[in-house]
Amino acid sequence: MKKVMRIAAVLLAAALVLASAGCSRDDEGDGAAEGASGDLLSRIQQRGTLIVATEGTWAPWTFHDESSRLVGYDVEVAEGIAEHLGVEARFVEGEWDGLFAGLNSERYDIVANGVEVTPERAGTYDFSTPYAFIRTAVIVQDGDDRISSFEDLDGMTTANTLASTYAALAESYGAEAVGVDDLAQTIELLRAGRVDATLNAEVTYYDYMAQHPDAPIRIAALTDTASEVSIPVRKGEDSASLLAAIDAAIEDMRASGRLSELSMKYFGSDISGTAE
Repeated sequence: MKKVMRIAAVLLAAALVLASAGCSRDDEGDGAAEGASGDLLSRIQQRGTLIVATEGTWAPWTFHDESSRLVGYDVEVAEGIAEHLGVEARFVEGEWDGLFAGLNSERYDIVANGVEVTPERAGTYDFSTPYAFIRTAVIVQDGDDRISSFEDLDGMTTANTLASTYAALAESYGAEAVGVDDLAQTIELLRAGRVDATLNAEVTYYDYMAQHPDAPIRIAALTDTASEVSIPVRKGEDSASLLAAIDAAIEDMRASGRLSELSMKYFGSDISGTAE
């Protein structure tokens, strides 16, 4: 009898260990489904969801409307991609730096957050075909004439999320970048005179001004050429078929006019076409 009880105890302990292991995953997002096999695209389709990392605080790319619903250009583009894959888009919100950390650790499948393609990022991630083209603006307080070009940023302070393209660009011109969490904090620091400028997408500035027409800020300089906004995925063969499917989804949305419609809806201009 004692032997039977010992065997039962061992089996119970093993079952508890297995149950604990099955619940140990980060429920924010996971790039692998239980029992799934094949490459990343296959696992996503078996799971039935595309896990999308986004900030949710950067209008009009990704933000919450008056009913607290997550909306934006990137949100609808990601939903279009998921639709093309035959799955649902599942959004996980977080701060900018954490989006890429989660992508690296396979908690997320993609990042949809106005991600600009840079040589440094291209060395770490594979990028989809571009779905937007944007110019970068230097934004200053109204009445401040010290900055009229990117070269004038030398010795100035700017506000941006520190891992962003904008912070790196400001620093490349000799500015000191002050770290912030989101666009609202960025504009708050600028309007309070605690920083000299901020760099951001030209279209983001126009959207902000549409919502805050009396804001005492203006564009002091713009980049000559537009940068590409694309979807990053992890490098490697595991992501190759997913990247091809994302490319096909974006091209389908461009050909059908859906990208153009979304662009006009959120930006008031078409930023989905080929960069000039």
